[in-house]
Amino acid sequence: MADIADLSAAKAAARKAAFARRKAAFAAGQGAATEHLSALLAPHAGKVLAGYMPMRTEIDPLPAMAAHAGPVCVPVIIGPGQPLRFRRWTPEATMVAGAFGALIPEQGDWLEPEVLIVPLVAYDRRGYRLGYGGGFYDRTLEGLRARHEVLAIGFAFAAQAAEELPLEPTDQPLDMIVTEDGAVTLAR
Repeated sequence: MADIADLSAAKAAARKAAFARRKAAFAAGQGAATEHLSALLAPHAGKVLAGYMPMRTEIDPLPAMAAHAGPVCVPVIIGPGQPLRFRRWTPEATMVAGAFGALIPEQGDWLEPEVLIVPLVAYDRRGYRLGYGGGFYDRTLEGLRARHEVLAIGFAFAAQAAEELPLEPTDQPLDMIVTEDGAVTLAR
């Protein structure tokens, strides 16, 4: 295992390259990504779904979230080093700026998701993701998985694929990844 400085440098380099790929893909549009995501979510009707409010060049899950037949929530950052909490969201919810500028519902019930749409900067075919570096989703997935079955779906542009991402022992794999090209076959 690489030492901490080497791992941090490798993740920073992977993040920089992935941001550039994501920016180019965002400019091209997300094609059939929403349709693919909605089709994968359909069998999970009635379950609590966590999505996210897209920022900058992230692929947009909002149409699939709005179409979900069940409760929908979005992540709220409570503080550094803590797992995310999830507040109920509807397309009509009054949104306010949360931590790091992500929009969050001004009010609403706290929910615990069974299915999560997870944003990312890069992913690899093993199902690992590279996020922004705060570890929020890793802590959250670890806690949720300790309590009950959960399905974690990475949502990304196909261009965000990486050959192999540098990993830490705390990194949590995704169960599937969906892009504009469809579901990505994971190698496990």
